[in-house]
Amino acid sequence: MNKTLEFFKQQIGRDAANSPSPLMRWLNPIMISAEEGKLSFQFTIRKEMTNPMAILHGGITAAIIDDCIGATTFSYGEEHFYSTINLAVDYFGSAAENDIIIAETTVIKKGRQLINAHCEVWNADKSRMLAKGYSNLLKNEIRKPNV
Repeated sequence: MNKTLEFFKQQIGRDAANSPSPLMRWLNPIMISAEEGKLSFQFTIRKEMTNPMAILHGGITAAIIDDCIGATTFSYGEEHFYSTINLAVDYFGSAAENDIIIAETTVIKKGRQLINAHCEVWNADKSRMLAKGYSNLLKNEIRKPNV
């Protein structure tokens, strides 16, 4: 039984208050769906997530992508965790304070030591892609925290 995936499924419709990730708790998304190797989240853009132009800061977008991909690696329920070794983000659009955005992650390839994954960030109705990120993650010898 995959306890981590079951935990994620129990979080569907809830915010990230129970996340083991301090960053995920601060970003505070709502879990939309959870499958092994595939998660999706809904975020509400808060003022502290914006830049001086009053739009979602690119660094926050990258953090959303990185943390969501990281969470997706946990969906396999393995004893070890994976750390990001690279992250490439392309930006296509913007979001403003109080906008809702959707982040959808998918593991593209899972090997014995490496995972390749991507995350797409959309506006609320998914009519406009705001960003897309790709990442490679390396399996660590350190065991993951219990969730």
